[in-house]
Amino acid sequence: MAESWLGPPFCKTLPLILPKLPSTFSPSPPSPCSSSMASFPIQHHQCRCSSNPNPTHNQPSMLVFSGGTAFNGVVEELKNFTTRVAHVLPVSDDGGSTAEIVRVLGGPAVGDIRSRCLRLSDHSTAEAIAVRKLLGHRLPLDSQDAKSEWYAIVEGNHSLWMDVSRPYRETIRAFLVYFQNQILRRSEELFCFSNGSIGNFFFAGARIFFQSLDAAIFLFARVSEIPSESLVLPVISTNDRLTLGCELWDGTIIRGQNEISHPTNGSTEPINKERFSAQALPSRIKRVFYMSSEGNNLLHEVFPTANPVVLEQLKNVDCIVYAMGSLFTSICPSLVLLGIGEIISSRSCIKVLMINGTQDRETSGFSASSFVTAISDALNRTYGDTCNRLQNLVSPSHYINTLFVPRDGEIPVDIDRLAAQGIFDVVVVDSISDPKLGIIYDPKSLIQALANLIGRQGNPR
Repeated sequence: MAESWLGPPFCKTLPLILPKLPSTFSPSPPSPCSSSMASFPIQHHQCRCSSNPNPTHNQPSMLVFSGGTAFNGVVEELKNFTTRVAHVLPVSDDGGSTAEIVRVLGGPAVGDIRSRCLRLSDHSTAEAIAVRKLLGHRLPLDSQDAKSEWYAIVEGNHSLWMDVSRPYRETIRAFLVYFQNQILRRSEELFCFSNGSIGNFFFAGARIFFQSLDAAIFLFARVSEIPSESLVLPVISTNDRLTLGCELWDGTIIRGQNEISHPTNGSTEPINKERFSAQALPSRIKRVFYMSSEGNNLLHEVFPTANPVVLEQLKNVDCIVYAMGSLFTSICPSLVLLGIGEIISSRSCIKVLMINGTQDRETSGFSASSFVTAISDALNRTYGDTCNRLQNLVSPSHYINTLFVPRDGEIPVDIDRLAAQGIFDVVVVDSISDPKLGIIYDPKSLIQALANLIGRQGNPR
């Protein structure tokens, strides 16, 4: 599956069809006749190997449901244990520079996917580090400074290009130029580059050029040299904009992921994701769902289809992980889709829920069993349209059989209630105290606990 998804190793020559790159960048939209394409072979002088010393076929396979922030901190450590991981991410983020791209150009949100791709990318050579630094770069907050720096990058004059070889430079720059041209063609919308992510711009340019989110991920994975057995999967494979909504227990409907988790009140400042940066919701969240982004009735619920590659991976992996992070806006959006709950409940593999170390706006007052209930309700599709509900609601223990909790975490671990849910395996993992985020998992301890669990259960591979 990995070979068919990410293709052969990147050290082989890859003929890509790229937008023709002008010799000099001009900040004006191209004429229709200038949209020709050129075949551009990418050649590499060496094949870079994973830092994991274990042969790939001996590594356990995992699927991780996560968002684009909390789990990023343990990705590097996870690569030392196994690279056979399918990272499943939502595409409904509507904050930061992602929001500006979606506003002007439409399409799905790519910020979380770009963030995970960068964490998985190679950094074993000076060039790999330079590419990672370029695609991870953010423009200044001041809009004029941001625009000036953006033009320097697109023109190829910025110092960020210094250690990037010509094949990489021309490949990346071609899609940045294409992104710029797409913005200029929409002259009715003034694009704000403030705090913009170069990686997001590259991703958006590739997606629009190929008219495919999957193709954009494929290209980004090749350019950043992600191990071929590591998959970065949008939970919904779409070229359309997706909007997340939630219903509170008091009947309130909130539209937009950011409004649910980190409301900005229209501010263009970077989103503050520190603990207690937003006041608690007026009522607990009952469910999350997808809302229409088109037409007059923007409160209309829609039912997108789960990415078939995600469904296929769920059927075959050795371990399923619900990672720490924003429960209702990072994890549950991937769980409410048709087919996800059905497959997970049918599997007899390891299924781990990693409880957060601190409370946040979405989970104020939650205990560990409350997290389990939220996961189960999302997978059962308990609330909402009865036509989409699982005919026979599945008990929590069919979805989760092990709980990881960080030592000294804020979430109460109600053992009796967990036992009533059928969950008896609770593993306490060493934690660290972050001045901004509070209690978080110690990455080494977390991955070691995961390795011990898989070893204890017996790795079928």
